[in-house]
Amino acid sequence: MVDQSELPERDAMDFDVVIVGAGPAGLSAAIRLKQLDEDINVVVLEKGSEVGAHILSGAVLDPIGLDKLIPDWKEKGAPLNTKVTSDKFMMFGPAGSLRIPNFLMPPLMNNHGNYIVSMGNVCRWMAEQAEAMGVEVFPNMACSELIYGEKGEVTGVVAGEFGREKDGKPGPNYEPGMILNGKYVMLSEGARGSLSKEVIAKYDLDANCDVPKFGLGIKEIWEVKPENHRLGEVTHTMGWPLGLKNGGGSFMYHLEDNQVYVGYIVDLNYKNPHLSPYNEFQRWKHHPEIAEVLEGGKRVSYGARVVTKGGYQSIPKTVFPGGALLGCSAGLVNLPRIKGNHNAMLSGIAAAETAHKAIGAERSGDELHDYDAELRSGLIGKDLKPVRNVAPLNGKFGPLGGLTLGGFDMWFATIFKFNILGTLSHGKNDAESTGKAADYSKITYPKPDGVLSFDRLTNVSFSATNHGEEQPVHLQLADASIPIEQNLPEYAEPAQLYCPAGVYEVITEEGKDPRFQINSQNCVHCKTCDIKDPAQNITWVTPEGGGGPNYPNM
Repeated sequence: MVDQSELPERDAMDFDVVIVGAGPAGLSAAIRLKQLDEDINVVVLEKGSEVGAHILSGAVLDPIGLDKLIPDWKEKGAPLNTKVTSDKFMMFGPAGSLRIPNFLMPPLMNNHGNYIVSMGNVCRWMAEQAEAMGVEVFPNMACSELIYGEKGEVTGVVAGEFGREKDGKPGPNYEPGMILNGKYVMLSEGARGSLSKEVIAKYDLDANCDVPKFGLGIKEIWEVKPENHRLGEVTHTMGWPLGLKNGGGSFMYHLEDNQVYVGYIVDLNYKNPHLSPYNEFQRWKHHPEIAEVLEGGKRVSYGARVVTKGGYQSIPKTVFPGGALLGCSAGLVNLPRIKGNHNAMLSGIAAAETAHKAIGAERSGDELHDYDAELRSGLIGKDLKPVRNVAPLNGKFGPLGGLTLGGFDMWFATIFKFNILGTLSHGKNDAESTGKAADYSKITYPKPDGVLSFDRLTNVSFSATNHGEEQPVHLQLADASIPIEQNLPEYAEPAQLYCPAGVYEVITEEGKDPRFQINSQNCVHCKTCDIKDPAQNITWVTPEGGGGPNYPNM
């Protein structure tokens, strides 16, 4: 244990609003605050090496949030360059497919007027707009802890701490970081953020909501032959290879420059611990419908990130003394639309307007109740409430039953303005959903061919992931004995398979007991281990700033 009194004293800076995370939610909040008052003092802290380095999303963007935030975004050069031109939903079998007619899909799932984008590039552009307005945006500044006031309120964060050694003690080049104080602190860390997880537990923000639910999204960018490229085409699939018992599905988006985004989302409530989301994705690319597009092309980037899937009933209380949860920190993804960036932007706008009003009334450190109310009753609530039963139906009946019953429920809500099924519960969280290894068959996955499919470590090299080797491991075990003594005999230690970056291994050497190895340098910050571990024994904490992936165009 490090004696904090022996550490160098930290410098402190005071702001009106401190924002953790330079994603669409945090940057929208910063921009809106400056629109309301150019003299308000705002800082945005980003753990990635640059803005956008840790942003991974599909993404088909509904511009409703951007329209509200920056109405003249086209004139200002926002990187929304590819309008959706066609929209397909396919059911896959092992060698064939069936297209589901668009007229059967509820209107809310229509992608007309949406754009295929790199959210990393959108966030880079948004950061430029924010900085031009006077927002201080600091990349490479991981926020490692929260600062609390005398009344238990959040008053700030510690950011930019560097130089701890493997054992957690300060090394010879230790830098203590800074304390950044704010009248309000906004957490926009994305799904399963470490500080957001802390405040949810500390203030019991999830006391009156359903359990959170997640999917693991795995994505590659391909450059394909011009004759295989169909600019603006959006395709979603379900079925093979996951089948109709496990929730999940794929996307393939054709954007500019002969590039195609291909990705797979596997719901983390799957039961079979032998399942590998990464290998399901690699196998999917061999389906004839996908292979014919990728044939002759090359993969240029890889990444993975969890996606919130709980929906309306899983949103925790989004305010706490001194701050608020924004975007995916609150879980604002619309599951059937596979979209959350527009709601992230809208949440940032709403939080900024509420904080501006509070600061104008000389308040600080209290709860921004008006923000929580607006989130639930405004545009975000109206987007999420009609689709709230899709995720629990998928979890109970599988994707086909979920599609059928969920589609009926959404159509009914569209026509009659209420959900005939009421509000369904998710039941178990994703860790509790994991079954015992003995109850399920092992899955034999095809060996990657190095053309369409690749091994994990080769793909991780295409994420430009890097962590300093001397820093403490940022994947912390509550009990170091559990992986071998409990998870291995009961669940075949599923961390070996659910991690899309090969972080976790069980090493077996002749004459020695098995040992659990954590290759933290490989970590792409997807957070799956923090969610899916059956013993809930792994906690992801932020590494030093700049560590992790460096996505160029995700």
